[in-house]
Amino acid sequence: MVNRLTSRLPDWTLLLVVGLTVAYFLLTHEGLYALDDYFYARYAHQLLTGTFRVEPDPLGLLHDPLKERPLIFGPVAVCYALFGLNILSTTLWPLLATLGCAVLIWRLYRRREPLVAAAAMLLLGLHYFTLNLTNYLYPDNILMFWCLAGAGTLLRGREPGRAAGRWGAGFAALSFAALLSKETIVYYLPFYLGVLGWDAYKRRHGRFWGVALATGAGLLAAYLGFYQYYTHDALYRIHLIEQTNQFLQEGNYLAGNRAALLSRVTWQPLAFFVGAGLGLMLMLAAVAVGRPTPLAAAETGPAAPPAEAPDRRFWLLLALSTLLLYWVGSTSLSQYNPISLLPRMTTPLLPPLALAAGFGLRTVVQRTGWWAIATGLVWLLAAAWLRNAAAVLYALPGLYVLLLGVGASRPWWPARLRAGTPGLTALTVLVLAGALAIRPLYFMRKPSVSGHFAQDRLIRQHLQAPAQGVVFVDDYLIGNYDFYYGFRPPAGLHYRRYWARDSVQLAPGQHAWLLLNRATLSNDELTRKLIRYSPDSVLSWYPRRRLVAEDGPVALFDVSGF
Repeated sequence: MVNRLTSRLPDWTLLLVVGLTVAYFLLTHEGLYALDDYFYARYAHQLLTGTFRVEPDPLGLLHDPLKERPLIFGPVAVCYALFGLNILSTTLWPLLATLGCAVLIWRLYRRREPLVAAAAMLLLGLHYFTLNLTNYLYPDNILMFWCLAGAGTLLRGREPGRAAGRWGAGFAALSFAALLSKETIVYYLPFYLGVLGWDAYKRRHGRFWGVALATGAGLLAAYLGFYQYYTHDALYRIHLIEQTNQFLQEGNYLAGNRAALLSRVTWQPLAFFVGAGLGLMLMLAAVAVGRPTPLAAAETGPAAPPAEAPDRRFWLLLALSTLLLYWVGSTSLSQYNPISLLPRMTTPLLPPLALAAGFGLRTVVQRTGWWAIATGLVWLLAAAWLRNAAAVLYALPGLYVLLLGVGASRPWWPARLRAGTPGLTALTVLVLAGALAIRPLYFMRKPSVSGHFAQDRLIRQHLQAPAQGVVFVDDYLIGNYDFYYGFRPPAGLHYRRYWARDSVQLAPGQHAWLLLNRATLSNDELTRKLIRYSPDSVLSWYPRRRLVAEDGPVALFDVSGF
């Protein structure tokens, strides 16, 4: 019974990750939340309605790098066609890409390495920022899916007995799909070139690489030709990125931010990774560098293929090369500008790091002893250094693994939980899942910080045609209110900022409304930079108001006599 439970660990883990991801997506959704997802949604709508323009702005004033990522907004246009234009259909594609990563890991290792599969799915799928990015139409989790699919194709397509040509073509196509999603797929390029060079040196996998290179060259030639035709610049996308870096040069580490250079390339990345919750993966990946003990047949199951060291080395080297580029690489060819230390920028790193960490956890479970003691101590030190709510992510597994390292070899330790047993494997996965689920579950219970759905309901019920007049709104909603109308607001309804009240004159038959979203006006992320007023101050500007409707933190007032 225990052996069967252990062999089914990847299946149960996949169900847990999928269930928690979907629940998080639905219970924590904040609606349209930033400029990027608004632009992607607008491009998707333009694509669906045939109004999307491929050509750049003729004056060179409105270059937008987001427009050059068709595999972000293209699938969203399909979602709009199938499910209509709303916030859930807008973010369905990032959700599917996130779930796809868990399915890919499950498919890769559910039979070969059950513990690796379960651990990697948990470390990647329940990582808080992986879940957080399912709610927004950002390219990061979508890129993560293409990265994992491409790397997995490279690994499996070079195995004996495969249809090497098809796998090579698939590898090139998936890498190209990643390029059409976000430019940071380039961080995988050094590793891919290293594998190509090693295979060329060993004179193997020639058909795989021949087809991959031919397919890639054809796709790249068509891509450059496309830009040459529409923009008269085959390298338009590269020049656009460089232009963006030039615009942001005040933060460049050799110009406006020179004083921060040393810390940025030394201790800051490590502090960032630990603070973002990636210390679990980093430590387990470090453990995976050691040579693991072969798994017992009771854990792998009699039908499973033997464990393969090349897989462990593959994910370790890919994780290491990507990590180094995040640490000291540059997003620009003309100036040194390391990538921003933001959690969403790490998504290409996460799949190989999670899989390498899965092999590391396998080593801990098989060997225990000083491997487990060292791992537990490092995690407890990370928890002590953080000294905040996120410390629990390290404290719980740290205490467990430390106890495992100290006690697993003692006579009083339960026989069913000794090193390498299926019982210990299942318990370890359970503890890891519990620790990783704490933060997502906490945020699933928190109230909304945007009030999007309440605001959407009020707009649909009270601010539709044939209503005519002016709606006074905050400085955040003024930039994206047309999304609530499917990018087609009523012709007779005009949105203005709160402070524009003195410059507005109503025509006969028109009304004026005040839409007050208390959640937006108290959102720390907005009040730090964009919004400089409170709900009470806004209400004081409109003393002659009449409440029309209220839904949670959002209220609609008639202020026609302002």
